[in-house]
Amino acid sequence: MLPPIYLASASPRRRELLTQLNVEFLQFSVDADESALPNETPYEHVARLAQLKAQTGVAMGYDDRPVLGSDTIVVVNDCVLGKPKNQQDAARMMALLSGKTHQVMTAISVANSELTLTDVVVTHVTFRELSESDIAEYWHSGEPQDKAGGYGIQGLGGRFVSQLNGSYFAVVGLPLYETEQLLLRFEQALSLVGTE
Repeated sequence: MLPPIYLASASPRRRELLTQLNVEFLQFSVDADESALPNETPYEHVARLAQLKAQTGVAMGYDDRPVLGSDTIVVVNDCVLGKPKNQQDAARMMALLSGKTHQVMTAISVANSELTLTDVVVTHVTFRELSESDIAEYWHSGEPQDKAGGYGIQGLGGRFVSQLNGSYFAVVGLPLYETEQLLLRFEQALSLVGTE
């Protein structure tokens, strides 16, 4: 049984996934500047954002139990695709993903005032070729607006995926196996710190 934690995310998808781990948690949102730093790789970027969210939660006073932060980015040709600004931006993203394999990187970080542990899960996702009508119809479904990379694999966007190599749950927003393992490692590391 995992100890109680905080989830530093307003995401309903992460909340739903975390309930599957049978861990008691309270959820809150954090404001974090998600801009990339100069010369930062996508991998470094997503790891830093997850750490920032967890550590910001601790700094906000959520310090009586570990704080879990998470961030997900979609990467194609080493370019990070954020959330689409408008229909034109979403269409650009879908055209980039069409018929290609891209990476979804989800970072998870657990922190308290003494310790921060972070893990990054990289999943390779291949899209089938998309027509202009596929792309336009998908935008008008309303699903892409708040999604990294402009799609949700757990919704209507799942029909575009022809192959997936890695963690489906990481693509949705929280890798279940890796999150559970990270929380267990965190508890273990804390118990070692306590015996020093």
